[in-house]
Amino acid sequence: MFATTTSPILAYQKIGIETGVESANPHKLILMLFEGAQEALAKAKMHIRHNEIAKKGEMLSKAIMIIDHGLKASLDMNAGGELALHLQALYDYMTSRLLIANLNNDIETINEVNNLLNELHGAWKAIENTGDIHSETKNL
Repeated sequence: MFATTTSPILAYQKIGIETGVESANPHKLILMLFEGAQEALAKAKMHIRHNEIAKKGEMLSKAIMIIDHGLKASLDMNAGGELALHLQALYDYMTSRLLIANLNNDIETINEVNNLLNELHGAWKAIENTGDIHSETKNL
């Protein structure tokens, strides 16, 4: 009975995410990647606190995948120039730090990566407010 209660909620959330992705411009998709990675890190910390090691590993793996196969993969190394190179190195650093956090159940290291993601997320949101989204999105 409990599973049927959460099933519609999960279905609604999935539809909401899919609809958001389908209607999002490239800039919004990057924002969604940042938010997804940050949410996975928050859940990983919760799982560490509750000694749920397998779930912690799943959430850190999810964050790593978002950073590596989402954020890093979206970089346009030709158009992005030096900024894209710096972001690529930063994303590599973040994924290596999360691997260490996973091995050591280290909440402080997760916080370090989350702080970096927060800064980048804020900068990316600021681009949206300048009205120059399209030129910035094309360059990264």
